[in-house]
Amino acid sequence: MTIRIATFNMENLFRRPTVFRLENPADREQVLDDFAKLVAILDLPTYSDADKAEIVRIVTKYRASDIDDPKHPNPKGPPPIVINQSRPGKHTGLFDTTRPLKTPADIIATGRGSWTGWAELGQDDLDMSMVRNTGRVVAEVDADILLTVEVEDRLTLERFNTHVLADALGRRPYPYNLLIDGNDPRGIDVGILSRHPITSVRSHLFDTDPDHPADRLFSRDCPEFEIQLDGTPLVILGNHLKSKFRDDPELRLAQARRVTEIYRAAAERTPHVMVAGDLNDDPESDAVAQLLATGLRDVMSHPSYHGEPGTHGQCSRLQDKIDYLLLPPPLWHEVQHVGLETRGIFADGIKSFDTVTSKLTEASDHAALYVDLDL
Repeated sequence: MTIRIATFNMENLFRRPTVFRLENPADREQVLDDFAKLVAILDLPTYSDADKAEIVRIVTKYRASDIDDPKHPNPKGPPPIVINQSRPGKHTGLFDTTRPLKTPADIIATGRGSWTGWAELGQDDLDMSMVRNTGRVVAEVDADILLTVEVEDRLTLERFNTHVLADALGRRPYPYNLLIDGNDPRGIDVGILSRHPITSVRSHLFDTDPDHPADRLFSRDCPEFEIQLDGTPLVILGNHLKSKFRDDPELRLAQARRVTEIYRAAAERTPHVMVAGDLNDDPESDAVAQLLATGLRDVMSHPSYHGEPGTHGQCSRLQDKIDYLLLPPPLWHEVQHVGLETRGIFADGIKSFDTVTSKLTEASDHAALYVDLDL
């Protein structure tokens, strides 16, 4: 039986934080810096006058106090930062929503314990051309098992499965899908679509950083998805390691070390264990070397692979490779074919789908990587 297994960073399916649609990296970083600053201040037990002034500055700068009104949308679009107040009354919120926020005196909360709510990144609907092109990549790869990276939640994954793959594109929907919400505050998670029963999942959400025991280790999670095949169960360790944005190679290496431990433990239960997903590092990095030291092998190094060296952006350099399917020796010998679907990307040197005409319509800036195994 030939099984096609793939990994694809889909960069969200229907909604994405508006900050990541800004073309200028410096603009994106400024929003994220201010967002991090705002979250840190809002968590303080007591707000000083200077804290309140900074809250007002950030909230007004990013229209974070705007009330969403679908019937009368703001012509500037959704705000990049949103203050979500679950009890926004005159005495139970961060500020009074019945009047404009102008001065520090308008902040009525005295500290974290005096109001209920939080700050979050504002989101906007993706262009449906982009969504269809994401579906087109998935349909063209037609994997039996697809690890999905950067997906909003399980119900969104199901909606994509039924409304886009099945209804819009007329392809077979996947009978099984699973996703556990991870640690990323943006709500981007690691999930799976499968044509074979998913019999169990083990989450590692709560693993802690050995160097910082108070912190969670994984930026998202490292779920162990167990798939029931006709013979030996298949375990896929889904990954989305620390990104290069505000780079922290040591954290990424610590995550990779933990993945190797999870891999070795899973390999004691079944010889068919794969490590898959977006590792956010190239093959010569310390993090990837940590994983390869276990005996796992990258499918793009298999003799059957003849595609581009990278999986991201132009895909033309080894440094562009950040997505992986890593196989243990028992599966390496069963490889029939390895492929890379790049046509969902809009970049120089990439021959895109005819429906991918700009960065606004590309499916993702990642290619979908797949392998055919004789199981």
